Amino acid sequence: MKRLVAAFSVVLRKELVDGLRDRRSLLSVLAPLALLPLMLFVAMSQASESVERARQIKVPVIGAEHARELTDWLDQQAGIEIEQGPDQPREAVRNGDVDFVLVIPEDFAERFAGSRTAEVEIILEGMDRSLDRAVGRVRDLVRGYGRGIADQRLIVRGISPEVARPVRVETIELATQQQRTAMLIGFMPLILVMGIFVGGLQVAIDSTAGERERGSLEPLLVIPVPRLSIIGGKWLAATAFSLASAVLTAALMGIGLEYSPLQRLGLRLELDGGVMALMVAAIVPLAFSVTALQMVVATLARSYKEAQSYVSFLMLLPMLPLALTMNSPIEDASWRLLVPVLAQQQLIQGAIGGEGVALVDFVITVLVAAAFAGVCLWLTSDLFRRERIVFGR
Repeated sequence: MKRLVAAFSVVLRKELVDGLRDRRSLLSVLAPLALLPLMLFVAMSQASESVERARQIKVPVIGAEHARELTDWLDQQAGIEIEQGPDQPREAVRNGDVDFVLVIPEDFAERFAGSRTAEVEIILEGMDRSLDRAVGRVRDLVRGYGRGIADQRLIVRGISPEVARPVRVETIELATQQQRTAMLIGFMPLILVMGIFVGGLQVAIDSTAGERERGSLEPLLVIPVPRLSIIGGKWLAATAFSLASAVLTAALMGIGLEYSPLQRLGLRLELDGGVMALMVAAIVPLAFSVTALQMVVATLARSYKEAQSYVSFLMLLPMLPLALTMNSPIEDASWRLLVPVLAQQQLIQGAIGGEGVALVDFVITVLVAAAFAGVCLWLTSDLFRRERIVFGR
């Protein structure tokens, strides 16, 4: 037993040192993670800019004299400023001189006075999605003005406005603000999982396909120690890098969200130390199973470059179901606990939403990850016993 533990620790120490010495591998891991705060800040800033544009809107109007009451009413609304529109509205919008133009036709007053439908036009290019909120607000205000006039017309005719509205829908949301915010930033589990996959990738490849390509794997396997101790040392070294990457990813993501303009978006998210600890704890089991899977795939490759291709493609497989379901509700989804990656998504969403992580759910994910990692390690050990794998070039 002492011999097995000694061999295990020697291999672990050797792989950790090699991984830390490989600066290119470290750079390939740290560079993408360092961009996370910047990416989050830019994304939130763009969304915040869209919200601000919807709060303070300059509305260029052509034909305001044809609907003075409408334009005066719009000008009285909070954040709305009416200004004279350009002579050539379509060209002005195409050239970017104005964002959009509200056009009131000459027959507006005549149709309005005759209790007929009076139309207005909003001219916009439609390519700038940040204008959607602003244009939508102007459109809603004009429609609201129209509904108010319709109610007055019904009252004048002795008809209650409620006759035209037989059904009214009132929405009552039970989710807390923290939970709604957690749903809006559903990308966080995806980024954390990416950190898990990227962190131990280079070590898992280098300690298997890389060593075989360099010819250093054969002398290592000649040593009279159990194969499992050698594989276990390599596996834990890759897992250590994977966990370090996950912790760094969570920390940088927390920094990015801390300085992002969430409050300007009407969002409120509390990511204290306890929530961050729960998030990291939720993805710890995944790191052990992911690195074990990466070692199996890398062992099957005949070269370092081939292993990189296989393992990189492997990263896309769990990302697809996670991307498809990251905005779905976490209730009644117990089956996800049995699926690696999806289980971590559910636990992380629960932690961010303020619901915490149930001990039973966490234990289930640990057992599933342990079983999966055990199978992968057994497969890797079996492959290391095959001459075609060890001596293959």
